[in-house]
Amino acid sequence: MSSEMTAYVIEEFGEPDAFERTTVDVPEPGPDEIRVEVVASSVNPVDYKIRQGAIPDFAPELPARLHCDVAGVVDAVGEDVDAFEAGDEVYGMPGGAGRQGALADYVVGHAGTFARAPESLPLSDAAALPVVALTAWEMLADKTTVDDGDDVIVYGASGGVGHVGVQLADRFGAAVTATGSSEDKRELAERLGADATVDYTETDVEEYVAERADGTGFDVVFDPIGDDHLETAFEAVRPYGTVVTTESSAAQDVDLAPMHENSLELGVVLVILPVLLGEQQDRIGEELAEIAELVDDGAVEPHIDDRYSFDEVAEAHRRAEEGNFLGKLLVVNE
Repeated sequence: MSSEMTAYVIEEFGEPDAFERTTVDVPEPGPDEIRVEVVASSVNPVDYKIRQGAIPDFAPELPARLHCDVAGVVDAVGEDVDAFEAGDEVYGMPGGAGRQGALADYVVGHAGTFARAPESLPLSDAAALPVVALTAWEMLADKTTVDDGDDVIVYGASGGVGHVGVQLADRFGAAVTATGSSEDKRELAERLGADATVDYTETDVEEYVAERADGTGFDVVFDPIGDDHLETAFEAVRPYGTVVTTESSAAQDVDLAPMHENSLELGVVLVILPVLLGEQQDRIGEELAEIAELVDDGAVEPHIDDRYSFDEVAEAHRRAEEGNFLGKLLVVNE
């Protein structure tokens, strides 16, 4: 194989047009790493926030190859790796934050950040899952426990994390209420398993709590949005209930007194932390293996709104920032 590969990098933080197509050396895997020939990636908020320079502490060294999600075929394995061999189809979250990511022909990462891809999906589609599915999984299966019959409300139910959260909560046996600001968003949530939907722009918290949670509050509020939604979550949850979120930064402007008054649990998830720390990276692959089983059982399926080529990554980022899509945007290495 060639010693060089095509990559899409940013030399500095900025607008979507900051991406440049270039040629770089093919990376070599270390003893506990694998090299994957990239089939596809997808866009997550963390990707465009890194590109913007909004979270510089998360950025790979410049010039940076971004994108955390990847699906592809194992090309080479390190000498200490037994879990994979060349030719395996995998998906994972090996980099893009803290280390070089997936916007290239090949990506290298710790073997523990990968799992075998779901067999029931096209390999490219598996790239829509890692960040959002890991986040939803850790919110509902790690930071809290959802039991059969629990009342769960999912904010942003048509978004990347939210649309997986609806499916997982439904799988766990919850009575799922999903929020959405438009009819198409609410229709998607219903197709994915929501028992009821709420237009939160037109309906007060008290109204949907009374209708969907017996007036006492939801057992779990699933909030992948943050900002003022976190404050609303404290209004929607029952005493002794749990709020799970991905946006702890919003807490600095939110009154946390209701947590004490109602003895609430607050769980915060940052799934890229093992990659950033270089520690406990095996948990990523272990959770992805469980998620792959759920996909193959028909419990979880990514909703892919649109597909772009790597050459169109700037356009994909613009669309992601605008937010006018449902589920995920896929970026395919054509």
